[in-house]
Amino acid sequence: MDAREKAIYRTTLAGSAVNVALTAFKFIAGLIAHSAAMTADAVHSLSDLLTDAVVLAFVHISSKPADRDHEYGHGKFETLASSLVGVALMIVAGGIFFSAGSALVGWCRGAEIPKPGMLALWAALLSILLKEMTYRFTARQARKLNSPALEANAWHHRSDALSSIGALAGIGGAILLGDRWTVLDPLASLVVAFFILRVAWRLLKQNIGELTEASLPEDVESEILQVIRQFPDVSDPHNLRTRRIGTHYAIELHIRMDGSISLVEAHARTHQIEQELKARFGTDTHVTVHVEPVKPFPKS
Repeated sequence: MDAREKAIYRTTLAGSAVNVALTAFKFIAGLIAHSAAMTADAVHSLSDLLTDAVVLAFVHISSKPADRDHEYGHGKFETLASSLVGVALMIVAGGIFFSAGSALVGWCRGAEIPKPGMLALWAALLSILLKEMTYRFTARQARKLNSPALEANAWHHRSDALSSIGALAGIGGAILLGDRWTVLDPLASLVVAFFILRVAWRLLKQNIGELTEASLPEDVESEILQVIRQFPDVSDPHNLRTRRIGTHYAIELHIRMDGSISLVEAHARTHQIEQELKARFGTDTHVTVHVEPVKPFPKS
């Protein structure tokens, strides 16, 4: 296990410890205080635990070196893990929508919604504090380690904090405004589900692009071309193709060089281009440069 993988494991396990404590406390608070919003929030925290397990499993796989079956490495397993986190969030949001919707339909038909207790309010406040702290720590580590799976998990922590804000508003309103406003508790569940759904879509949109071989952003491709054009004996970089492989880039392009130079000279120049691109975008960047001959450059 390399240093990066160890750091991702430590970060994920720290978040898992917070999730275990919060999940148990939220479920107890939701049941004792008769709060649908807090129970929904507890389900969200439980999904955090499940996605922690996904991240730990797939990061281990993605850190393996290239082999015969995966000659470009295993980086996309981390992207797959991030996508599974997004799918898990979608499922959680759908379950909360269904539960809250059923409660609201019953309320419209005259059913009473029990008033939540103060324990649920304190649970929401504690969740906001702890999950925001966990988000900041995990997001900082994700940027440092360049880990999409860890970034996805960080946003899962943030979505839990945001959902707890919605739960806090609904629970607080139901407690402070009286029995006529207990409907605010299931309404808060819908707010929780909306935040979860928003984060899930953000994660899936990003990772589906990578899994379907989407090109790198235009500014990155422009930077690649700038690197090529700094070599005076290289002209007309074209047929640029780019993509992500987990945390790394893959770059393929064609260039034109003086047709009268030797193969050794052409190879040396393409090697310099590859090294320059790897220095700019990371040593694990996959670079393929195809050279096309042109008439000798005019002497200055």
